[in-house]
Amino acid sequence: MRKPRDLREHAEYHVVARANRQEFIFETKEIKDLFLSVVCRAKQKYSFTIRNFCIMSNHFHMLIHPENGESLSKIMQWILSVFAAKFNRFFGYVGHVWYDRFKSVVVNSLRQFVAVFNYITVNPVKAAIVRDAFDYAYLGLRHIRDGDFSVVAPPDELVRLLFPAYTAPLLTSS
Repeated sequence: MRKPRDLREHAEYHVVARANRQEFIFETKEIKDLFLSVVCRAKQKYSFTIRNFCIMSNHFHMLIHPENGESLSKIMQWILSVFAAKFNRFFGYVGHVWYDRFKSVVVNSLRQFVAVFNYITVNPVKAAIVRDAFDYAYLGLRHIRDGDFSVVAPPDELVRLLFPAYTAPLLTSS
């Protein structure tokens, strides 16, 4: 029997979903863009914000906050199933795209929020994809810097205070 998911009203979550068989499903720009378009559609259907995200080759991370009583499970189920259907249709595949159900951890403290935000941000740097996180196009931080708030929410006061080095380019370009 699966352990029940820890869901809380007004919580923020670190969500991770991995591709089946550790396949590099997000290898191309086209597929990463397809995933982001599904997330944007989900934002029209459900009420939630994403503070940071990162799409890697075979998984993604999100720092997500369901709003107004929305269910994290329903949001993620919709995103993962719609993307899987589009991915399979694009390649003419059938079967599972995702390894397992998504993983989620409730962000319980300011310290944990900082750690998760930074972890997501440095993911492509640690994987040696880029030297500077700002150089990675599929990262919430890059979207913030570029003023693209279609996926990630504009940084609020908390994010600006905690991560001045990350939000400084946004502040100076305004």
